[in-house]
Amino acid sequence: MIRLWHRVGTIRAVFALVILAGLVGGIAIAVLQTQHDPSSPDTVKAADAAAFPVSSSSATPSVTRSPNSLAEADALAKAQAAAEEASSQAKAADDEARKKAEEEASRSKTRSPSPSTTTPTNSAPKYPVPASCDVYSGNKKIGCAVLLGTGFGLDQMPCLANMWDKESGWNPKAANPSGAYGIPQANPGSKMSSAGADWKTNPETQIRWGLGYIKGKYQSPCGAWSYWQSHHYY
Repeated sequence: MIRLWHRVGTIRAVFALVILAGLVGGIAIAVLQTQHDPSSPDTVKAADAAAFPVSSSSATPSVTRSPNSLAEADALAKAQAAAEEASSQAKAADDEARKKAEEEASRSKTRSPSPSTTTPTNSAPKYPVPASCDVYSGNKKIGCAVLLGTGFGLDQMPCLANMWDKESGWNPKAANPSGAYGIPQANPGSKMSSAGADWKTNPETQIRWGLGYIKGKYQSPCGAWSYWQSHHYY
C-alpha cells in the first residue's frame, strides 16, 4: 500500500512538473513572438526611428552653402559692381565731351572773325544819312566828295566820319609812335605814296588811299567801322 502511494505521488509530481514546464515554455514563446512581431507598437517605433532619425538640429531646416559657392557669389557681385561703375564713368565722360563740343560750337558762332575773313556789309548805318556833302566842312567835306567819287553812297559817310574821328581827328599830319600816319593812319605812312607823292600833307591823297584800302579789305566804310568798334583798329 505504501509503495502504491509512493508511485502515485511520484506520477503526480512528474505530471505537475510537465504542466509547469509547458506553462513556462508557452509564456517564453509568447514573449519571443511579441518581440519579433513587426506589427507591435514597439517594433513599429523602432523601425521608424531607424528609418527617420531625428536630431535636435533637424527641427529647423537650413541651407548651408559650401565655401566655393560663397566665393563665386561674392566674385559675381564685385564684377557686377565694377561693370556698373565703368558704365557710369563712360557715360559721364561722354556727357562731358558732348558739353565741351557744344560750348566750342557756341563760341565759334559768336567769335569775331579775323580781318581776312570779315564779310563787311554795305547796308545803311544806324545814323542819319546826310542829304549832301554840304553838311560837312574842311577835310570831312573833301572826304565826302572822294567817297562819292569812289563809288560809295552818302549812307557810308557817317561810318567813315566816325572811324577817322577816332583814328586821327581828320588831321593829315597825325602821327603815332607805332609808325601810323595821316588821316587814315596808314602804317607805315609811306604806303600812301601809291596814291600820290604828296601823301605827307595832302588830305585828298590820304583819303583816296584810305578808301582804296577800306574797299579792298572791308568792302565799305561801314564794314570797316563795324570791325573797328570790336577791335579799335581796322
